[in-house]
Amino acid sequence: MKKILLVFILFLMHNNLCYCQKNSQSIDSIRIKYNIPEIAYAVVSSDSVLEISSLGYKKINSNLKAELSDRFRLGSISKTITAYLAAVLVKEEKIKWETKFFDLYPELKTKSNPNYYNFTLRDFITFRAHIPTWSYGNETPTQKEIKGTDSEQRYEFIKWFFKQNSTISEKQDLYLSNPSYVAAGLMLEKATGKTYETLVHELGKKLDVDFDFGQPNLKNEKQTWGHDENLFPEKPSLNYKLNWLSSAGNINVSLPDFCKFIQMQLQGLQGKSKLFTEEEFNYMHFGLPEFSFGWYSELNKKNEPQYSFHNGNPGTFLTKVYICKAVNKAFILFANVQSEKADEGLILILKELETKYGCDPFY
Repeated sequence: MKKILLVFILFLMHNNLCYCQKNSQSIDSIRIKYNIPEIAYAVVSSDSVLEISSLGYKKINSNLKAELSDRFRLGSISKTITAYLAAVLVKEEKIKWETKFFDLYPELKTKSNPNYYNFTLRDFITFRAHIPTWSYGNETPTQKEIKGTDSEQRYEFIKWFFKQNSTISEKQDLYLSNPSYVAAGLMLEKATGKTYETLVHELGKKLDVDFDFGQPNLKNEKQTWGHDENLFPEKPSLNYKLNWLSSAGNINVSLPDFCKFIQMQLQGLQGKSKLFTEEEFNYMHFGLPEFSFGWYSELNKKNEPQYSFHNGNPGTFLTKVYICKAVNKAFILFANVQSEKADEGLILILKELETKYGCDPFY
């Protein structure tokens, strides 16, 4: 009887391995067709990694083959980490959601735009602070205007930004502005007396996740290289503007480690978090229309939560994470190129995985 059971288990494992290999082959064909040097993808539940693979090359026209230890820049998905970090600090009573920015930085208030005086941590984290957009493509301010340590530069940047007279006259549901998360990061620094980088590393240690910042190939040229839309590899360098946006989009991480962060989110949504209740996690993901605490959301026809998700595009990488709470699954896609064609390829892969694992296609 034991032998029969063992043979049956081995048979199931073999079939599952063949199926996953077949799936990887299909995804690799999409990778090649859509000019993506490397794709790393995973499907996880709250307690299992159902599928994970890294395909292709870390750098185009090189012999640096993809590995699961490869690191990818998350871009705006970094906001999900900043928002969770803020929620933890609120839970620990280090700061309140209702804390206003200028309560913590009163010395900046008199020279700042009066329209920004009452914005709170909650406003910034949920994109309800009506401030203009700004990203690494903006020409001002210049590097000469913003000096000091990494943390001091972010302070000087937000000091410059809040002085600007530009306002948004038209009322919007959301104000998708990177400086909102820069301001939030500075508030967390002031509330704890620690740099944003230290806070993220401490969070990573608790979760057994190795978070880092900037280009992966800066510290190790055998790590992942980003590529622009023309497939030119991005040379190792410090991008000072992305440092200003660290809390908005400058974290890098490996796929297996990011799986741990997303599994923690799924566990919370299933009511299995030791720190937050299921209701609190649901509110972080679905509590507000369209965008809550670091997460965009999509409801089904019954007005029930279907997906919480985020995407990243920091110039030379593309990242996607889609959490399907109803079936306790999440889909994670990383690519080391940023182009419209590559994004189309990632959407095809997402649809393929959603169909396989019983989720209604998002796109």
